[in-house]
Amino acid sequence: MELGFFGINNGIFATPSVMVEVSRACEEAGFDSVWTGEHVVLPDPQAPPSPAAPETVMLDPAVALAYIAAHTSRLRLGTGIIILPQRNPLVLAKEMASLDFVSGGRLILGLGAGYLAPEFEALGISMQDRGRRTEDYVAAMRAIWAGESFQGTYAAFDGVRANPRPVQQPIPLVMGGHSAPAYRRAVTSCQGWYGFAMTPESARKSLDGIDREAQRHERPAGLGPLEISITPRGAITDDTIAAFSAMGVHRLIPMASGRQSVRDAMSMIEDLGARYLR
Repeated sequence: MELGFFGINNGIFATPSVMVEVSRACEEAGFDSVWTGEHVVLPDPQAPPSPAAPETVMLDPAVALAYIAAHTSRLRLGTGIIILPQRNPLVLAKEMASLDFVSGGRLILGLGAGYLAPEFEALGISMQDRGRRTEDYVAAMRAIWAGESFQGTYAAFDGVRANPRPVQQPIPLVMGGHSAPAYRRAVTSCQGWYGFAMTPESARKSLDGIDREAQRHERPAGLGPLEISITPRGAITDDTIAAFSAMGVHRLIPMASGRQSVRDAMSMIEDLGARYLR
């Protein structure tokens, strides 16, 4: 099972020197990836289900990961996740293809439909059709990366190209979300699924949900086996590693325990690397 690190663009980790220090520590420890979070804006004042205080620093994922790419050589660069219906799909496709290009093909593109109504309202985007928009935009991005035209409900283009094309053909897409539609999107159109802040018990329920959708919907052969990535809730122990591994989880992406301290993050990275990756 691979290990990643979540939140490399958030809070105390959003300082350029800290991003580089933590990312290099992950690479040296044997982690396979670092992952960004995203909210373009946050509700002020904070209210459920908002995950963070409005003053929380969140660097744009493309900017943060491009900076990290320039200071690492092997580490994969994951977005966990980008809220797809809030973006123009061709602009996002250009940003992500450029990131994959400058990093030498290291991008893992995590996407989701979003859930914060104040964020959608501030951006002037309907939240009601975010699921259908997400599916349309995934297909549109895949088309422009392949040099093809596209005709959908929310995006359409013909007679245009966008270069550079991604190094990876295709860029691996990971769908986030804990709902039946999210599981279906992962099964039918993505290389992976990402679950955030999960216990082994809640992960088991999600994997059961994915299995149900896999029985209802055909998975295109070209996508390969569905890769499961999870950010666990709480500290990682031998028991949690064993539990997630037994479920077939491919990658754990922990957050630093004691997120107010870079030292805590570095200690966690060193400890996990020594215990599980060396």
